[in-house]
Amino acid sequence: MQRWLFLAATAVIFTVMALAVVVRAMSGGEDQARGWGGGRTLVSVHTVQPETFADVVEALGNAGANESVSLTAKVSDIIARLDFDSGARVEQGEILVELADAEEAAGLSEARATLRETQRDIARIQDLTDRGVASRTRLDEAQAALDRARARVAAIEARVADRIIRAPFSGVIGLRTVSVGELVGPGDVIARLDDTSVIKLDFTVPERFLSVIDAGQVVRARSAAFPDELFQGEVSQVDSRIDPATRTVTVRALIDNADGRLRPGMLMTVELRRDERQNPAVPGSSIVRFGEQTFVYVITDGQAGPMAARRDIVLGLRNEGMVEVVSGLSVGERIVSEGVHRVREGAPVELANAPAQGGGQSLDIQTGEAAR
Repeated sequence: MQRWLFLAATAVIFTVMALAVVVRAMSGGEDQARGWGGGRTLVSVHTVQPETFADVVEALGNAGANESVSLTAKVSDIIARLDFDSGARVEQGEILVELADAEEAAGLSEARATLRETQRDIARIQDLTDRGVASRTRLDEAQAALDRARARVAAIEARVADRIIRAPFSGVIGLRTVSVGELVGPGDVIARLDDTSVIKLDFTVPERFLSVIDAGQVVRARSAAFPDELFQGEVSQVDSRIDPATRTVTVRALIDNADGRLRPGMLMTVELRRDERQNPAVPGSSIVRFGEQTFVYVITDGQAGPMAARRDIVLGLRNEGMVEVVSGLSVGERIVSEGVHRVREGAPVELANAPAQGGGQSLDIQTGEAAR
């Protein structure tokens, strides 16, 4: 008796499950007929547009000044005057530092007095020689004394000039490291002077890229200090030697820095671009790969409406989700961008992001429902 009850209960359960499957199938069929265009496959469409692509070599580079020098004294003496402020811009030839020169100034006054005296002596002797009173030898001796006096004046003037430090070129002064009254000598750095109107950006690339790098190529650089800024320059020089340890070559690019935002010593990321071109681009979601074949589905107009046609393509570079199409597609063509896994060759499709026929509605690819 219990066995028959168990069999009866099992039969009832299977009957209920079969009815549920039938009801669900009928409901799904109605939904499909209502939301999926009567057997058409719902897809999203992308219109092929051109985009710019380029072969890019990436590297890290160090920014340097166009010209840079450490200001030092030629002689040992006490600083008498500082004619600059840290961070100031100076022009070429401008006096920056003056050292004490009291002793040289006194010696220069003496030498100039001696020079004036010898000039008067030679004038008198020349007059006497012309009248035959003085010998030619005495005139030659006076001329030699005059030459010595002039040389002494020039030597002292040079020593005085060594105590005046001038800007060798126009630029920006860094932080000064000395004060008035401090004793400085040769090699003591007073401050640094940088010409930052142009930044020299040095970076290294593997030697295999040597054949594709030439002067004049465009480089684009970014700095952590200005993450949203793109600084553009061009290659000026390629080093004449390969580093045997790293097998890399140093490349120098010049970046205009008229606004002075870039500073020497900055670490910058560099993109060296070559072979810039414009080609059709498609989203990565539209690409289908089968073995060694790569293709997309192009929307064509059939007698019964839009249809999907398979099109083999050749791909190039990838750029922010878009993939370069080297051949196989033309700008303006429409392709399936979403739903490619449900599409078959020659199958009719319903465009999710295009107006439906007659109703002026579009279909939502996620729900299959009409949206106004």
